[in-house]
Amino acid sequence: MRKVHFTEFGGPDVLQLIDAEEPHAGPGQVRIAVRAAGVNPVDWRVREGQILKAHPIRLPAGVGLDASGVVDEIGEGVEGIDIGDRVFGEGADTYAEFAVLSAWARMPDGLSFEEAAGYPSVVETALRIIGQVGVQPGQTLLVSGASGGVGSAVLQIARDRGIAVIGTGGAANQDYLRSLGALATTYGPGWVDRVRRLGPVDAALDLAGSGVIPELVELTGDPQKVVSIADLSAPQFGVRFSGEAGSVPEALAEAVALITRGKLHIPVDKTYTLAEAAKAHIDSRAGHTRGRRVILV
Repeated sequence: MRKVHFTEFGGPDVLQLIDAEEPHAGPGQVRIAVRAAGVNPVDWRVREGQILKAHPIRLPAGVGLDASGVVDEIGEGVEGIDIGDRVFGEGADTYAEFAVLSAWARMPDGLSFEEAAGYPSVVETALRIIGQVGVQPGQTLLVSGASGGVGSAVLQIARDRGIAVIGTGGAANQDYLRSLGALATTYGPGWVDRVRRLGPVDAALDLAGSGVIPELVELTGDPQKVVSIADLSAPQFGVRFSGEAGSVPEALAEAVALITRGKLHIPVDKTYTLAEAAKAHIDSRAGHTRGRRVILV
């Protein structure tokens, strides 16, 4: 099978498309014929060797956590799923023609493989950080860097829970943020004053890692009301850095429920082939996404 891997840490040029042996489902796992794989910032952070404590790996290593596809092998002890089922979930080395998933759910009706691959990690992350930041119904959540996959999920999940949202993003994404129910403003010089004009902020999330942690603390008045998933320096300001995943099966179940109720939709901004994995990482690192980036297999 074809698979993307790397043999040394470094820039996107270390990614190689190779012929590899097919993986097989172990106990509690399923194997899928991959139709699409989600591109996440954690993918290039791992490739660069940034987060080896949280994601220890041995080289050579594959790439990718999220995928959608068709179940073609079921491991020992797995029940409630059949060969041929369309699923999406999380596993390992998903930039490949076959991948093993450790958490999965059946795809909701009407969801394409391309769309489904964009949900697993971002919904788990969104649910986790909304809980960690402690924002309650009736309060206002500020989301810095709100137009990407996690931001898109956060805005919609928060609104569904009765939480008001303010989102910062690029000028081209203002209408998109408003379509998700946010009060929107641009980042850049003067952004703190623009946020203040939109109203008081009870809690804040840093999704872009653009060096705004001190301003988010200033706006909320409490570093414990700020959580970052992108700025490794956050603890220096008393702010929690959230990098350890919670329950992926629970997150997938909630994603299915939200999608089925029409309360969650994350658009696919751009697609790539396996051979274009390096380009996908370059684009992901640059940011400015509206929704998700996905590799089609």
